[in-house]
Amino acid sequence: MLSKRRVFNGKTVSDAVNKGLAELGVSEKDVKITVLEQPTKALLGLFGGKEAKVELEWHEPSPQPSASAPAEAEPASQSAAAMSGDIVEDARAYLSEIVARMGVQATIERVADDDGNVLFQMRGKDLGVLIGRRGQTLDALQTLINVFANRSSGEHVRIVLDAERFRERRKKTLEDLSLRLANQVVRTKKDVVLEPMSSLERRIIHFQLQNHPKVKTFSKGEEPNRRIVITLKS
Repeated sequence: MLSKRRVFNGKTVSDAVNKGLAELGVSEKDVKITVLEQPTKALLGLFGGKEAKVELEWHEPSPQPSASAPAEAEPASQSAAAMSGDIVEDARAYLSEIVARMGVQATIERVADDDGNVLFQMRGKDLGVLIGRRGQTLDALQTLINVFANRSSGEHVRIVLDAERFRERRKKTLEDLSLRLANQVVRTKKDVVLEPMSSLERRIIHFQLQNHPKVKTFSKGEEPNRRIVITLKS
């Protein structure tokens, strides 16, 4: 057996673990979890603070020698072994298996997307474990499904993953937050530095404030700690 280790970050230890399980496509019983760092809170929820850091260790079977040419690596899930030939349906089957292995009961429905993407909407009870802190686990699952769908396809497909319309609600929350903080900057004449966000969430705030008459936004720092700064226009 080959022992492998990877480190994952999250707002809480649970978030970091769930993110790792989603990316690796394994269940908690299959890994050894070591907490490397406990999280610390950001000052006033805007800046500072530190994410939790965990190490996940799992085992993979040792490769067996063969006299013939080596076969390609086996897919991460058993469902991948029975590919239907339909990229979207194969991706949905793969996602269903991952969700089940995470101990969550959910239905996965393909719904219309005006942007030309494939949108999977997951519905069910107690989907918080699939969403994670600020959608971090949902983003990790989305990345995993896109890698699976495009790794052997001659055409590129973009899959957007959502759970109980979380992304729509999160977008509205960020838009309201950006306007509230913009007013704070105008009132206090002091910059506001937000906590680290994904590129998608930063884009929502940049877009919301791009035509604001008194403030402007820019990003600073390196991923995954890149932040938005809201400041007065010169």
